[in-house]
Amino acid sequence: MFFRPDLSFSRVAGAILEEKEMKVFIADDSKVIVERLADLLRDIPGVELTGQAGDAPEAMRCIEEKKPDALILDLQMPGGSGLEVLRAIRPDHPALQILVCTNYAYPQYREECLSAGANYFLDKSAEFEKIPAILGELVKNFAKSAPAARQT
Repeated sequence: MFFRPDLSFSRVAGAILEEKEMKVFIADDSKVIVERLADLLRDIPGVELTGQAGDAPEAMRCIEEKKPDALILDLQMPGGSGLEVLRAIRPDHPALQILVCTNYAYPQYREECLSAGANYFLDKSAEFEKIPAILGELVKNFAKSAPAARQT
């Protein structure tokens, strides 16, 4: 009996592209910021916007459900703070890249967020434009990592 695997180009190419896409989730209650971030993400090769949440409980639920590779997290949201979200999700998602992006970029918040496991802490008013470069670097590292190492 002869076995011929289905190696059609579209299936193979789709699987390769799917493996290399870094899934990004946005947790921010500002529709303007979410739209702006979504526009920025569209221009970064290898990034897929996997969802967004406008409050802390929804963010925690969706992060567990969607298992993104990176999270852009606001500190001030309805239903709880981004810091609470960070503390709740970090233990179960050690490989998740977390970018805290806030209008409240005070040193004590920066220290608290970085201590709680944030990878980046950005001031929305002064450092928002750094997000594409940060995600671009993360995509490069993500594409190099083995798929098994990305599982959380």
